[in-house]
Formats: sequence, structure tokens, C-alpha cells
Amino acid sequence: MSIQWFPGHMNAARKEAAKTMEVIDVIVEILDARIPEASCNPLIEELRQARQRPCLKVLNKADLADPAVTQAWLDLYNRQPGVSAVALSCQHAGDAARIPRLCQPLAPHRNSIVKPLRMLIMGVPNVGKSTLMNALLKRRIARVGDEPAVTKVQQRHKLNDRMTITDSPGLLWGTIKDPRVGLLLATINAVGHTVVDDEAVAEFLAGILLARYPARLSARYGFAVEGLTSTGVIDAIAKKRGCLLAGSGGALDRDKAARILLADYRDGTLGRTSLEKPGTEAEPQAGPA
Repeated sequence: MSIQWFPGHMNAARKEAAKTMEVIDVIVEILDARIPEASCNPLIEELRQARQRPCLKVLNKADLADPAVTQAWLDLYNRQPGVSAVALSCQHAGDAARIPRLCQPLAPHRNSIVKPLRMLIMGVPNVGKSTLMNALLKRRIARVGDEPAVTKVQQRHKLNDRMTITDSPGLLWGTIKDPRVGLLLATINAVGHTVVDDEAVAEFLAGILLARYPARLSARYGFAVEGLTSTGVIDAIAKKRGCLLAGSGGALDRDKAARILLADYRDGTLGRTSLEKPGTEAEPQAGPA
């Protein structure tokens, strides 16, 4: 399954970002700490390498991710030239306030009224860029929503006499050819509902949870997971939650059950989980779907 989802404003955003990158000093790339590699847009890396700009990689929503796995990602990124990485939650004002200070060492020559530090926030949709902007500016200037493509245009703001920051729309690449990456992005709602089927995403997620965090499923939904496939997890949730299709004589509403699992994962109800580790593929589905 490849995903093609490139709304018109994203194409414009790519061109605008390439132009803006000429006059900024540091890229602040917001990643989802649960899927750092999948939420790392290769277009952003391509643009920043072309302009030789340093990057602060922010593993946002770290409070929802497995802390040991997050540390492994930080170790990896902090070894890369021109890159610094930090894990935090932009929901917390104190965490967000650290970001400009962490950017400064990446461009030490930009630290005055004459030469202010110019930062550009980038990332795929729904990783928390707007939440970060609101926290940094201490006012609601960007609309926040648990859906992709909320921000449509670049917005530049002055943090103080020595720093400016520009927010940019969530940016995906034109065709996501790797089905694993597409499904990982779908688990965090970085692509629209019309592009990928909720049941397929939920079964993919269930497979990873079965392999790595089976106790979380048992604790949340109250069923034993031994011997279950990813399809079986969706069926078991439907039975436990009474998800039945109206007028079907008791047939399971798997779509509703899938949405329950996805919602519980996205809001952290299932606990701190990470879906990919450095240097490895996501865990395969446990048994046939």
C-alpha cells in the first residue's frame, strides 16, 4: 500500500519552505517520539542539506513514548553532524521554552539585535508544531487540532530582540511508497481519514502492540492476548465493547472497534509505547491478519 496525499497547499508549502530556508539559521524539525524515523520527512532533510542548515530534532510527545526507546533515538541523532536532538512535550510550556535556547549553539554567530537567531519549524502534519508555537508565544496564534493539515501558511513571529521563529504547514512527501511508513504515519493521524482505512491501520497497530506491549492490550480491554492475531485483537475489542452492526443479527462492527483502538493509542490511554526502534523495522504483525 502506497499513500498519495499531497494537498495543493503542501506543494506550495514545499516551495515556500525552500525559499525561506535561504534566510534562516536553524531548522527545528518536530518529530513524533513514538515514530521518529517514519515522521522524519526526507524532503526536509533534502532541503536543509542543500542549504547546509543545522537542525534541532525535537522528539515531541515524549510523554507518550517508551522512554528507553526514545533515549536510543536521541543517542543516534546526537551523533549526526549538524544535528542536536531533544525529547520533550510541547504541551508543557517549560519544555517548549527550552527550544530556542537549544537552537542557539547551532548558530552561535546569530545572537544579537543586528543578527537575530532565525528559526524555522518544520515537520509532517499533526506532530505538534502549532502547539509549540502557542507555547513559545504564550498566546493562541495557531489553531491546534488532532487532524492533519491544520496550518496552511507560514507564520513568522518575533520571540525577542535576538530571536525570530517561523511556523510552516505540515509537509508530507508526494508518494509514501513504503507501506510500513504509511501505516505508521496513519497511526498518529498524520494523513487524512479518506486516504487510509481505519481497520487496516488498527490491525497494523495491534500487530506491533501484540509483539511488544501485549500486557497493555490485556489491561485496557480485559481479554487474554495469547494466540490472538492482529485481526483477532480488533474482534476481541468489538466483543468487549459491544460494537455491533445495526440490524446485522450480531455481526461485529470492526470499524468502530478499530477507531476505539486508534483513539486509545493516540491519546496515550494505552501507556507509553514506541512503534519503531533505531535501525530496525517496526515489529511485524503477530500472525496472519
